[in-house]
Amino acid sequence: MNMPATVITTHSPFHPGTVTLVGAGPGDPELLTLKAAKAIAAATVLLVDDLVSDGVLAHASPNARIVYVGKRGGCKSTPQAFIEKLMIMAAREGEVVVRLKGGDPFIFGRGGEEVEHLREAGVEVQVLNGITAGLAGLTSLGAPLTHRDHAHGVVFITGHAKPGDAGTDWKQLAATARDAKLTLVIYMGVSSAAQIQADLLTGLPADTPLAVVQHASLPQQRHAVCTLGTLTTTLVNEGLGSPSVIVVGDVVRGVAAVAQPEAQRHAA
Repeated sequence: MNMPATVITTHSPFHPGTVTLVGAGPGDPELLTLKAAKAIAAATVLLVDDLVSDGVLAHASPNARIVYVGKRGGCKSTPQAFIEKLMIMAAREGEVVVRLKGGDPFIFGRGGEEVEHLREAGVEVQVLNGITAGLAGLTSLGAPLTHRDHAHGVVFITGHAKPGDAGTDWKQLAATARDAKLTLVIYMGVSSAAQIQADLLTGLPADTPLAVVQHASLPQQRHAVCTLGTLTTTLVNEGLGSPSVIVVGDVVRGVAAVAQPEAQRHAA
């Protein structure tokens, strides 16, 4: 007996008048999720951060309007309020809006702020996660962020405090990381590396392994493996700058080049 075929129909979740916050990942377009690629292809308007690579934008429709709304520490940035206004206006005009962010929208991507403002404006919004640079960076070196023998957990933390905010208590965090066996993954920490290093040394040994990864997952990725005690000198000697992630903890011992402090270049 032949059974009739079951036809399942689905409606695209990316429809006019909506906004989707899409994590573009660390840079390599092959690290996009399938759903992220579909959202980018469906968009009629894309609001794009500085750290999104051209390879990611290759998924966009040739008819889509691409608006660059760069936000990078230490550089001239598009005001956050203006970006939120653009999203709301485009959604109300019936556009399929994608807010394309480097890494993950909810890890130092201001995605939480944007979702709140969009919902307050009555705009339907959804979020698609992306691989964050802190994970991709150390993974690219062949080491994990957690390990049963070396790290019971991981802390993602920013080294760039909001204006008017006292920022992280690095001394307290160092003691906690030591006692709880935690890996520290520091975003946007290069400009304040000297202070971070000095404070972390109050609770962590100077020989604590550390990795700095610049342009994680991209062809121009560079990294240096050193110790907490040599962080600032390594940054200077190797010419490493933003955008970089700094990973502190015993898991870095898993990097094959742990004994080599010089920066390493990786082919695409």
